[in-house]
Amino acid sequence: MNEAAKRGTYSSHRVRQRQRILDAAEKLFDEHGIDRVSIAEIVNGAGIRPSTLYEYFSNKDDIVWAIVADVFADGAERAKKAMDAAATALDKITALLEFMAEGFTQSPSKIRFMAQFDSMYARQWSPERLLSLEAQVSPGGLEYFSTLVRAGIADGTLRPDLDPELTMHAVINAVIGAQRRLASLGRRVEMEYGQPVDRLFRETIRILLLGMRAPAPPSEVKRKNSPSSGKRKKR
Repeated sequence: MNEAAKRGTYSSHRVRQRQRILDAAEKLFDEHGIDRVSIAEIVNGAGIRPSTLYEYFSNKDDIVWAIVADVFADGAERAKKAMDAAATALDKITALLEFMAEGFTQSPSKIRFMAQFDSMYARQWSPERLLSLEAQVSPGGLEYFSTLVRAGIADGTLRPDLDPELTMHAVINAVIGAQRRLASLGRRVEMEYGQPVDRLFRETIRILLLGMRAPAPPSEVKRKNSPSSGKRKKR
């Protein structure tokens, strides 16, 4: 094996080893809570030596942030693909929220992890650290939301009275809040409200989209409300 091949093999091994640690930690965090999991338990869960873990991470905080970075990076890439395929601004926003609904259904453990992260972030970490991570994963990400609302107002798919600097930030926070609460409480919410959590989440999205949508032109409203609307004329 030549030197280049050896370096490639070693690099691949390190990537797999790092992911092994993160997978073990994420599973333990979901089962027991981030606060209750020790480095020793992560080492045992990953099936490695303590010295191996410290080759990749200095402490448990670094592991938590590495998982967050992976969640952000994977989410940003897949959300971009979904939005790029949409035509109008409203379609792009719908695609983004639909992507979040799919994540809620398909990866509830990651949503629960992010809910735990929020709690720890509020108590332990600075906004600067999170902003720095967001900038690395998606440069200009928040500004894109403002641009999207402006485009929607311009193409007539969004309400003209929306605030480009405020609307999407408010919507995203509302959706994330609902997503993480419903995923974390799960069955408890279903018992409390008598509705499946996925249905509650999709209804949240539907209502938010209705609130952003531009009103139909008066002529279209009049046509839809006309008594003859939807009826075939008799010959």
